[in-house]
Amino acid sequence: MAVRNGGTMKKSRKIATIVVSGVAAVAAASGAVAVPAAPASAAAACWKAGFNRLGYPAYYCHNLANTPVYDSNYAVVGYLYTRTNWFACRSDKGGYVGGPHPHRWELTTADNGRSGWVKDTSIYNETNPLQVCRT
Repeated sequence: MAVRNGGTMKKSRKIATIVVSGVAAVAAASGAVAVPAAPASAAAACWKAGFNRLGYPAYYCHNLANTPVYDSNYAVVGYLYTRTNWFACRSDKGGYVGGPHPHRWELTTADNGRSGWVKDTSIYNETNPLQVCRT
């Protein structure tokens, strides 16, 4: 228990100062150097798949495993079980999903063969290279 004007608070500060000083001394003795963190960089973009799907040039993107695929009413119609899948186009007119593209969804086909939409936040890559969906 710390006492505001008593010795306990002063002892706690002394101990904290000694611990921090000791960590700094160990780091200096070991040759460790503090390096500032690198600035965050943009995610790598999706890349051309070399074939067409659903009337668009397909792009491969990395996504979360077991990604749900939704119909236009936001009901799940299937899943993408692998972490790399093709996507046909993108739409920024969907429901809110957050992230850098808060209303973006990508058109694809689930592993069960049903076409639908994937939330942009389920895809690791930048999806700007995908064509904008016509509908």
